[in-house]
Amino acid sequence: MVPTSLDDPRLDDYRHVADHEALRQRGLFVAEGRLVVERLVASRRQRVRSVLLSPAAAGAMAHFFGEATPDMPVFVVRQADMNAVVGFNIHRGCLALAERPAPATLADLDLTSVDRLLVVEGVNNPDNVGGLFRNAAALGCAAVILGPECGDPLYRKAIRTSMAAVLTLPWVEAGAWPDALARIRAAGLTVVACTPSAAARSLYDGGLPRRAAVLVGAEGTGLTTEALAAADLSVRIPMHGAMDSLNVATAAAVVLSEIGRYDSSAQASDRVTALRQPR
Repeated sequence: MVPTSLDDPRLDDYRHVADHEALRQRGLFVAEGRLVVERLVASRRQRVRSVLLSPAAAGAMAHFFGEATPDMPVFVVRQADMNAVVGFNIHRGCLALAERPAPATLADLDLTSVDRLLVVEGVNNPDNVGGLFRNAAALGCAAVILGPECGDPLYRKAIRTSMAAVLTLPWVEAGAWPDALARIRAAGLTVVACTPSAAARSLYDGGLPRRAAVLVGAEGTGLTTEALAAADLSVRIPMHGAMDSLNVATAAAVVLSEIGRYDSSAQASDRVTALRQPR
């Protein structure tokens, strides 16, 4: 549908796209880009209020909106008009407004039924938040647990960087900290803290747990002393040359990948041993 004018009240919330806090106060968040918006709509985890498209984006996405969303308001405006409404250049020509879900806490997550989690402390850069979610989803995490001082996963840039993983992977707020880590351990998950400290064991020394909660902290400051003390073990990724650490999202991906590889190898070994047992 085409708005009657740029003053159409149905476009009012789009005027706050650049103001994350204003949208948050309205109980909304914004998703940007064709792939991200399609994944948002398809997931049906959040109620989508409406979609705003340029003619080019509308043409490219006509098959999706025509089939999947017959009752969803989809507004089509010229690219220049879209830029005027939101206040900056939306060069992807595709936005969606959706309702923020009710906050979820650690109590809402069945820790006994999961094998892999990502736990985050103090990461507030939206690129890093989004990258962590993308890696967690790709590498088998059942959920992300957000500790203190973490950025909002529903920030527009975090959603885009995550390739919409923020919209599909469950995430909860940790609550009391570092008490949350004790609750995770009590459920049988090993808390693996990632740190560049030379005192930590190498990630590649073996003996990694099958059920693990990988704990990462902010770049620069790293994990707090309290979080490190509450972990079961600390691991480091060996560095070469002048580099002493990796970007937090990259580091989390390396550790999660190694745990997945180690777990797969261990399970394969167990199957071989079982086949060799006398009957």
